[in-house]
Parts: sequence; structure tokens; C-alpha cells
Amino acid sequence: MSNASAVPVTRRPVRRTWRLFARNRLAVAGAVVIAAFYLAALFAPVVAGHDPLKLDLAHAFGPPGRGGHLLGTDNFGRDTLARLIYGSRISLTAGLVVVAISAALGTLLGLWAGYARGWVDVLIMRLVEIFFAFPFLVLVVAVIAVLGPSIFNVVWVLGLVSWPVYTRLVRAQVLTLREREFVEAARATGSGVGRIMFRHILPNSVTPILVAATFGIPQAILSLAALGFLGLGVQPPTPEWGTMISEGKNFILQTPLLIFWPGLAIMLIVMSFNFLGDGLRQALDPRSS
Repeated sequence: MSNASAVPVTRRPVRRTWRLFARNRLAVAGAVVIAAFYLAALFAPVVAGHDPLKLDLAHAFGPPGRGGHLLGTDNFGRDTLARLIYGSRISLTAGLVVVAISAALGTLLGLWAGYARGWVDVLIMRLVEIFFAFPFLVLVVAVIAVLGPSIFNVVWVLGLVSWPVYTRLVRAQVLTLREREFVEAARATGSGVGRIMFRHILPNSVTPILVAATFGIPQAILSLAALGFLGLGVQPPTPEWGTMISEGKNFILQTPLLIFWPGLAIMLIVMSFNFLGDGLRQALDPRSS
């Protein structure tokens, strides 16, 4: 019988994985765009060049390029580019935190349901079905309306309602892996349930979790923007892409660029994460060559 520490999953050499990923030009382009957004957010004070909260009513609705404002100004004379860059800090960070919360909770419940089986599995999966029965955004809006709009409430609520996706995914992986030889070997050597789940089964489930998380980040960003547009997310004057679109819609006929720029930013980051997710899925798939 094989050693208990053996791992059955085919571990593709890093170079080969990178080569497969690099073949997908859209995935590489997506990774570059994502890196550019995160770098801009990280070095916002240097890149923005203007205070995103500074009012200058004398230069409201300024066109791109006038007065050193590359993307123009809004109805309060605030620099649009600075607000986009500082707004990316909130959107990108919130997306990561939401996915971290939902993936951690969903993975734990999926591991427990898939390995324990029986009534534990039935209970957790019925709970998953209940969450899936409610429209995602409607459920979030209802909870936020009760708790009150704030970035803190939005992030943890989005995280807590997104876990069923990861639970179902991890459970399916566990059901496949729990009867494999390396798990049987671990049981034969006296390994406890916790060690088997976290030392042997979980590492072999990381790839689908990683891919799902890559697709989950843009969904979280879109949800945050939607809540901001509805006035249930980040509150003005704090810059956030959804809030910027909400503020700009009142002047869409006068200055359509006020909603064009944040809309473009959302589109670029969502498409880039989707391209990246497709690239990772293909590169990490053991059946690809």
C-alpha cells in the first residue's frame, strides 16, 4: 500500500503550466490589466495626481485634458481620474475580501459535508439549496437595507451569501477523493479526520477553488458596484465605481463621460478576471496538453 503522505493528483511542472497559460493571449492580457489596476490602486497618491475629494465648482464638468484633468471633472469639479483610481482601491480590495470569506466558509462546509456524509451532508446541502433558491442580489439588498449601507456591511454580507458555490464545488471534489488509495492509506496508518481532510484531501481540491475564486472576484466587484448604484454600498463622497455611475446618471445628457469612465473600468476589470480564470482553468487542467 502506498505511503500515507503520497498525493495522487498529477502535479504539472511549473514551466509547463506557465507555457500553457502563456499560450492564451487573452488570459495574459487579462493578467496584465489586473496587475495595472492593482498597481494603480496601490500607488494611488502618486498616480492620481489630484485629491479625489477636493471640490472646485468653478471647473465643474470640465472636459478631458483641461486644467491638468486627464479625464475631466465631475459636477463638483473633482478630478475623475483620481476618483477612478481611488475607487479601484475599494472595489478591488472588497472583491478579494468577499472571495476570501466565501471561499473559506464554503471550503470548510464542503469538506465537512463530503467527508462526513450522512445527516451532516444532507443538512449542509439543503442549506445550500435554500441559498440558491433566493435571487442573489435581492437577498443582499434585503440584508443591507436592514443593517444599513456601509462598505463593512456590504463586504461581509456578500461574503456570507456567496459560500454555497464553493461548498458544492468542494463537496464534489471530496466525494471523488475520499475513496482514493492515498486516503485509504492515511486511514490505515491512523490519521485523524482533521489530518485527512486538511493534509490529504484539501490540497488536491485547491485548483478548482482557485479557478472559482478567480471568477468570484469580478462577481463581487459587480455586486458592489450595483449596491453602490442603488445607494446601499459605499456612501458619497467616498469614490467607488458604482457610486460614481449613480452620481453621473443625473447628468448623462450633459456629460455622458461621467458614467462612461467608471463603466469602462468595471467592464475592463470584469473581463480581465474572466479571461484570467479561463486561462488558469485550461493551464491547470490535467487533461490539457
